[in-house]
Amino acid sequence: MDRLIPALIVVAVVIVLFALVWWGWRSRQRSQSAQFPAPPRPVEGMPVRTEPVAGMYVATTLSEQPLERVAAHGLGLRTSAFLSVADDGVIIDRDGVDDLLIPAAAITGITTASGMIGKFVEKDGLIVITWRLGDTPVDTGFRTRTAADRTPTIDHIRQLIGENS
Repeated sequence: MDRLIPALIVVAVVIVLFALVWWGWRSRQRSQSAQFPAPPRPVEGMPVRTEPVAGMYVATTLSEQPLERVAAHGLGLRTSAFLSVADDGVIIDRDGVDDLLIPAAAITGITTASGMIGKFVEKDGLIVITWRLGDTPVDTGFRTRTAADRTPTIDHIRQLIGENS
């Protein structure tokens, strides 16, 4: 009995903290939903240039503010995914949330990084696609499951946008 009351207090504090985090996340999603348009979705049967590359969708952040995650429209959720390059853009087929099409015309650059908001890996381990979501420049991170897939994927995206390696 001596330990029951302190244990219940700790459990109550943890539940309140999780509730506050959830409430903050939902509030951020609602406010950003008005700020950012929903990203395009790939069309069923869209012809692709490359085979899907397995990996992890890391997140989408504001370009000049790499710690500001875009929570709206499911863009802030890290999930397993497949990336493929199509004539219309980059398709990210995400598990558990809507798929994402980054239109080729919206892509302004591609680079690599060693980390992105909560996901840090070896040097140049992440593919970072810079693009415009509405009028806002954002960065979307993707980590290929195998390092051998990273360079060919980057090359295919650069070819799509007409950027020289």
